[in-house]
Amino acid sequence: MAGSSGGGSSGGKKKARIEIIPLIDVIFFLLATFVLFTLSLNKTNGVPGINQPFAETGEQRDPNGTVTISVTESGTIAWNKDFISLAEFIDRLKAFKTSDPDGRILINGDEGALFNAALYVFDEARKTGFQKIFIETKVRQAGK
Repeated sequence: MAGSSGGGSSGGKKKARIEIIPLIDVIFFLLATFVLFTLSLNKTNGVPGINQPFAETGEQRDPNGTVTISVTESGTIAWNKDFISLAEFIDRLKAFKTSDPDGRILINGDEGALFNAALYVFDEARKTGFQKIFIETKVRQAGK
């Protein structure tokens, strides 16, 4: 028979069926997308309750090899959520420099904190030899 599909003389309609392999591919793609999105979220190591100032520019950071130093509104200093004295701050900076010479310092300060306290943290980190010192802010939404 010319032009036939070789199926015989049934002539009936084909039943629709659900292909499971493409469905599994889509599910794995969505799963991978959500996993990668979750991994890219920034988590701060600073003290909770700090009201960070806003900035229009900024970039993502890698939390590995980073120490977060928080400066509260009252001027106290915290090292990765642990409140410390100024003498202990200097000791921890030196110990961190010897353990990770290319480490990064992230200053997480309250917007009501005195500029002098944040400058002290920045200056002491530079004196210790750190070159990668960042200031953590919140991103200001466009139009505000």
